Amino acid sequence: MPFIKDILLRARIILLSIVVFMMVVTWKITSLQFTEGDKWRNCAKVTQLEYRPILASRGNIYDHGGSLLATSLPFYTVALDPTVSSDQLFEEGIDLLSTHLSDFYQDFPANHYKEKIICARKKNKKYLMINSRYITHEERKKMRQWPIFAKGKFKGGVIFEEQYKRYNPFRELAQRTIGAHRQTHGFGIEYSFNNALKGVDGQALYQKVVGGNWKQVQENTMIRPIHGYDLETTLDINLQDVTQSSLLAVLEETSAQNGCAIVMEVATGEIKAMANFARTPSGKYSESYNYAIGNQGVVEPGSIFKLASMLALLEETQWPLDKSIDTGNGMVKFYNRYMRDVKKGGYGLLTLQEVFEKSSNVGLSMAIHEVFGDHPQKFIDYIESLCLHKPLGIELVGEGKPYIITPKSKMWNGITLPWLCVGYNLQITPLQMLTLYNAVANNGKMVKPMLVKNIKSASGIVKHFPTLVLKEKICSDTTIGKLKAMLEGTVERGTARRIKSGFYKVAGKTGTSQKLVNGKYSDNHLTSFVGYFPAEQPRYSCIIVVDSPEGEEYRYGADVPAPIFKDIVDRIAGKDLEAIAPINGCVSKQFSTKKLLNVGNAHELCFLYASLHLPLPKILNEDAWIDVQFHPTETVAQPRKLASQQKVPNILGMKLRDALCLLEQDGFEVSIEGTIHGSVSKQSLIPFSMIPADRKISITLK
Repeated sequence: MPFIKDILLRARIILLSIVVFMMVVTWKITSLQFTEGDKWRNCAKVTQLEYRPILASRGNIYDHGGSLLATSLPFYTVALDPTVSSDQLFEEGIDLLSTHLSDFYQDFPANHYKEKIICARKKNKKYLMINSRYITHEERKKMRQWPIFAKGKFKGGVIFEEQYKRYNPFRELAQRTIGAHRQTHGFGIEYSFNNALKGVDGQALYQKVVGGNWKQVQENTMIRPIHGYDLETTLDINLQDVTQSSLLAVLEETSAQNGCAIVMEVATGEIKAMANFARTPSGKYSESYNYAIGNQGVVEPGSIFKLASMLALLEETQWPLDKSIDTGNGMVKFYNRYMRDVKKGGYGLLTLQEVFEKSSNVGLSMAIHEVFGDHPQKFIDYIESLCLHKPLGIELVGEGKPYIITPKSKMWNGITLPWLCVGYNLQITPLQMLTLYNAVANNGKMVKPMLVKNIKSASGIVKHFPTLVLKEKICSDTTIGKLKAMLEGTVERGTARRIKSGFYKVAGKTGTSQKLVNGKYSDNHLTSFVGYFPAEQPRYSCIIVVDSPEGEEYRYGADVPAPIFKDIVDRIAGKDLEAIAPINGCVSKQFSTKKLLNVGNAHELCFLYASLHLPLPKILNEDAWIDVQFHPTETVAQPRKLASQQKVPNILGMKLRDALCLLEQDGFEVSIEGTIHGSVSKQSLIPFSMIPADRKISITLK
């Protein structure tokens, strides 16, 4: 039938088509396999190869004495090529190796690791990630003693893949100043000197293996990285510790919003310490921002700016320090606004020096208005000559930009100058104010603050940063002398007299300013103190700023920052003997009529006097207790007779620690009166008398 023939014809055509298709497929497979096989195998291999970067080791950061502040430590991940080891080595070591891995990582039992490695070996896998957790260099050394791993990369197949991570040995010390570097942003020295620290990355050829991992091909394909340079900073980790702990203690006591402190070497401008703290929502403090130099630290300085105003006034008028200024009842009107002094009823008649020492707003604004009222631009010219109108250009990224209103501004009016001269209508950073005070301490030479001294490589110094002089002389020697007298007088008799020390002289100025909040002055205050020491031969300058301390007793610069300054200075004096060298030079004057008496263990007193470079006779028995009487021309040490075991010891003149040591050895029950930092001035039981049955004694410290 015709339709049957059509069906058979179609079937034959379909069958023929299938046969032809199969023949074409067979021919193509044969061609790819044998004729073009090498070509496509090479293409496949190339797609699994890739040059990947080898990160350069980041340079170290050191303080000025060589203490390590930041470094890059190697960390590793552990992988294995299970096909490398011989059958004998593998069979002998796999059980113990699996046990070690399980004990070390503590995530899977030993059988898990054993099966994982054996399975990879059977499948001929060239790369097996043992664990993605990073291990330290010491842990790597320990692993290299394990079975199979001990044979290394080429006989055991172990692969330690290295990655460097940043580590700060001193942790929170100078954390914000040292900083951190990130791909998109960063801060501090790490970020500002990133180009020097980062080095040049290398590269190596890697091959993609089963599981999506990559392993390095032969080492001769590697372009080795060039490691980064090291930085030698000006920071002193000991002074940083002193500064940071002193600032933090007061911030916690006053619940302030934030605070900063800077210690700088007068002659060089080298920053020895920089601390910044802000209160977190939890009430604790952290170094989350650099208020010492950053935009958030650009604030109205208040009374510490009066040094700049007084400099302009003295340079323009040559007035003597005993010139009289009548401040009246402590209130004066400039156009439509009253200027007031802190003291109710005012100070009355003051000398120019007393105006500064007592920080009289009325006295200074009256004087400035009298001299510069008709020519306010002349006052601004003096301020700009002190470099207070522009950034200092310090090495750290993110320095704040100061603002000072000028007569050219539309906002300038009749009350601008009086308020400007006492620290309002301008905004500057704490570091800029410190730079000015440092210039006065440096006899008029203004130097640029600096944080990095040298960029170094293994072969030596690559770049040295010398002290940069911003201005050889900020004013005349006569004016410098007057400014120094005012700063010293502020501590001796003025607003900062509570920090006066008997062993060395300091000079400085307190400051308090109301804070602007939403364009209006609030009840919150910015308190500050800036100064230098020793006053006779300045070695360090220092500024402390505390923002919004809580409590009425903490409203002024003399209440919060000034005591921090004293604490820092006291502790620096204890750590840095060069800073208190003038003490030794003036000992004969200070003790010409008064003896310095010390009672204690001979060994400890010998160490103390040797540290202070004071003469002390040789002591034959260093375990003895002695009396030391220090005179301008000689030092006399005499044995201290204590007592027998049955008699009351003689503890007069001793410090509390030594007195308690002796009394408690004899079983006394001690009650104490007076300051714990003093010496024993009285004891209730007469020395060398018989010990009473109750063994009770009271001592008075003075």
